[in-house]
Amino acid sequence: MLKEKVLSTIYRNELIKENSKLLIGVSGGPDSLVLLHILKEIQPLFHYEMIVASVDHMFRGEESYGDYKYVEHICERWGITFEGKRINVPARMEQTGESSQITSRKLRFAFYEEVMDKHQASTLVLGHHGDDQIETMLMRLTRGATGKARAGIPIKRRFHTGNLIRPFLEITKSQIIEYACLHDIEPRFDPSNETGVYARNRFRHEVLPFLKKENRKVHEHFQRFSEELYEDEEFFLNLVSSKMSEVWIQQDKDQAVIQIDKVLAMPKPLQRRAIQLILNYLYLERPSSLSALHIDQLLVLFLNPQPSAELHLPEGLIAEKSYQTCTFRFFRQKSRGYSLKLQIPGETILPNGYKIKAHYIKEEIPVLRGNHSFILPESAVQLPLTVRTRNEGERMAVKGLGGTKKLKDIFINEKIPMLERNVWPVIIDQTGTAIWLPGLKKSNVEPDIISDEKSLIYLEYKKA
Repeated sequence: MLKEKVLSTIYRNELIKENSKLLIGVSGGPDSLVLLHILKEIQPLFHYEMIVASVDHMFRGEESYGDYKYVEHICERWGITFEGKRINVPARMEQTGESSQITSRKLRFAFYEEVMDKHQASTLVLGHHGDDQIETMLMRLTRGATGKARAGIPIKRRFHTGNLIRPFLEITKSQIIEYACLHDIEPRFDPSNETGVYARNRFRHEVLPFLKKENRKVHEHFQRFSEELYEDEEFFLNLVSSKMSEVWIQQDKDQAVIQIDKVLAMPKPLQRRAIQLILNYLYLERPSSLSALHIDQLLVLFLNPQPSAELHLPEGLIAEKSYQTCTFRFFRQKSRGYSLKLQIPGETILPNGYKIKAHYIKEEIPVLRGNHSFILPESAVQLPLTVRTRNEGERMAVKGLGGTKKLKDIFINEKIPMLERNVWPVIIDQTGTAIWLPGLKKSNVEPDIISDEKSLIYLEYKKA
C-alpha cells in the first residue's frame, strides 16, 4: 500500500526519469531507510542507479558513528554504492558561530554536491514526509514567513546540477514506521529528536497530535495547500517580474532606487511581491529575521503622506523615501579605526567586544580552537605584534591556500556584515604583515605540525 502511494506521487509529479542516477541521503533513521528500501523495490520500473550518501555530524560521538557504520553495512548487504563522510560540525560551529541546524545542513548539502559530481547523479532524494511538511509550514507561518516560504517543503526543486525530490511528502511518519515493521527494517534513532530544545520538536510533540486527532488525513490537506501556494506564487512572481522594469530607477550591488508610484499602481498582491523582489535583489542571503511584518512596514512607508521618511530593516538595510522615490542602501557606519599593541603575555580588550589573550607556551601545547586560536613560533615574526582594523587592499598569505588573499574577499566569502568588517581585528607583526584574522582565517605563519621550538606564542580570540 505504501509503495503504491509513493509510486503514485512519483508518477504524478514526474519525480524520477528512467535510466537516471539517484543519490539518496540516508542517516540510518526510519524515514531514510524506508525510503531506500522502497527505491530498491521499485528500481526495476525505472532502471535507475542508486548511490547512498551518509554523513556523521559528530554530535553524539560513538553513537552517531555507529549510525554511519550501520548505513554502510546496509548498503553492503543490499548491494548499493555507499559514499560517507564524517564532518566535525561542532568545530565548524565554533568557528562560524552559526547554529547546529544551519551548520549541519550547509556541510551536509555541500557533501551531497560533491557526490553528485563524482557519480554524475542527476537527482538527490530525501526522506522528508507529510508530518515534516505540517511542522515546517506551521513553524514558518508562526515566524511570519512570506511568499514561497509559507508553502513549506517543495516536492521537487532545482538542486546543484539536477533536482532534489521528496517522494514521501504525501505519507505520514506512522505509515513509515508501520512499513519498517512489516519488512523487518531496523532503523537507528537519534535521541535529540525527542527533546523539547528545538522548536520543530515542540510542534511535533504538542501541535501535530492535536491536528491528527481532528483529522487523520491532515497531512494530505497541508500538502495540497503547499502545492497550490507554490503554483500561485509562481504565477504572481512571473506577473510582477514583467512590471519591474518600470519600478527600478537604479540597481547597484548594495543600493537600489525605485519609483514608489509604480509600485502603488499595482494590485495589492503584486505590491507585496514587488517588495519581495526588491529585497531579494539586495540581500545576498535572506535574513532569518526578515518577515511579512517588514513588507507591511514598507507599504506604510510608501503611503506615508510626508515627503521624506525612512525605515530601518534587518542587517543594516535602510529604506529612504523622498517624494515618489525610495532608495534602499546598507548603512555604512563611519567606524573609527584602532591600532593596539598586543600584550604578550596578557589580555588586549578590543572595541568590538572581544579580547585577545596571549601567553608563551611553557609546557603542554594547548588544543587549538579552530580559527579562534593561533600558535606561532616567535622566530617566524618580528615583534611586537599589533591588533588593528584592516587597510584598503590588504592581503594575507592564508594557511593552506598556497598564496595570498584580500581580506575583503575573506570577509565576503565568510558573509561578514559590512558593519562588522570595519571593526574586525587584524593581527600584524612589526613589518606590517597580516598574520591572523581572528575567528576567520590564519596565515601560513602557524605551522601544520607544532614542533617543540623553544619559544611559541599562543593567542586566543574570545568574548571579552
